[in-house]
Amino acid sequence: MNFDLSQALSIVQNKLEGWLEKITALLPNIVVSLLVMVLFYFLSRGVRVLSRKLLSRLVDQETIVSLFSTILSFLTLGTGLIIALNLLHLSQAVTSLLAGAGIIGLAIGFAFQDISANFISGVIMAFKRPISVGDIIETNSYMGFVREIQLRATIIETFTGLHVIIPNRMIFQNPMTNYTKTFRRRVDLHVGVSYAEDLDKVKEITEKAVASNPYLTDEKDIRFVFEEFADSSVNFRVMFWVNYSPQNPNYLEARSDAIIAIKKAFNEHDITIPFPIRTLDFGIKGGQTLNEQIDSSGTKLIPMKASK
Repeated sequence: MNFDLSQALSIVQNKLEGWLEKITALLPNIVVSLLVMVLFYFLSRGVRVLSRKLLSRLVDQETIVSLFSTILSFLTLGTGLIIALNLLHLSQAVTSLLAGAGIIGLAIGFAFQDISANFISGVIMAFKRPISVGDIIETNSYMGFVREIQLRATIIETFTGLHVIIPNRMIFQNPMTNYTKTFRRRVDLHVGVSYAEDLDKVKEITEKAVASNPYLTDEKDIRFVFEEFADSSVNFRVMFWVNYSPQNPNYLEARSDAIIAIKKAFNEHDITIPFPIRTLDFGIKGGQTLNEQIDSSGTKLIPMKASK
C-alpha cells in the first residue's frame, strides 16, 4: 500500500483551514465571552465584599459570614461562566457540567448525612441565635458555659472545668435550657418544721431571713407556702428570685446564703427542724408487747437516758 504524503498534507491543511474559519467566525463571540468573564470576576469580588457586610449584621460568627460570602461569590462567577459558554455555542457542555454537579452533590449528601445535618443545624443556629458565646446552657445532660460555636459542633465548658464537644444537630433537635436569656432565676427551698411550732411565726421568721439575702432582686416578691403534713414535720417551700448572668452566676451562692440565714434564724427563735421519726409497735394484734417478750426471755430491760 503506497502512502501519499501530499494527499495527507492536503487533508490536514483542509482541517486547519476549516478550524480557522470557525475560529474567525466565533472571534467576536470569544471576545465577548472573555469580557463577560472579566466582568463577572470583578462582580463576584464585589458580591463577596457586600455580602460580608450584610451578613455581619445578621450573624456573629465569622466562619458563617466567610462561608456564605464565598458561596455567593462562586455562584456569581459560575453564572458568568455559563453565559460565556452559551455565547460560544457550548450549551451542551453547560448541561453536562450542571448534571455532573448535581450527581456529585447528591452522592456527597448521602455519604455525609450526619456531617450535613450538623452543618445545617449550625447554620440555622447562627441565624436564629438560640445561644451565644458566654451563655450558660443545659443540654444533653451537660451544663456549663458556651465557649465556641462552630459549623459542626458547639463547645461547652462545664462548671467542673471540662470541655464538652456536642454536635449541633443534638443541640438543635433536643431540649435545651438557656439560663442566661432572662438574667434572673428563682430559688426554691424545701424545709420542714416540727408540729409543735407556731406556723405563722415560722412564716414570718423565714421571710425575714430570706429578705436579707444580698442576691435578692427587687422585681419579685418572696413567696412562702406550706405544702404538706409529712411523717415527722410540716413542710413548706420558700421561693425568691436572684440576679443571674454569665458574668455573675450566683444561683448556688444565693441558695447557700438563704439556707444559712434560715438555720440561724430558727436557732435564735428555738424553731426545730426535726429529724425523721419512726415508731415501732411490737404490741400488734395477736402478738406480745416488747416488755412481755423481754420478761418471757428472762432478759433485764435497762432504761436509757436521753442525751441532749
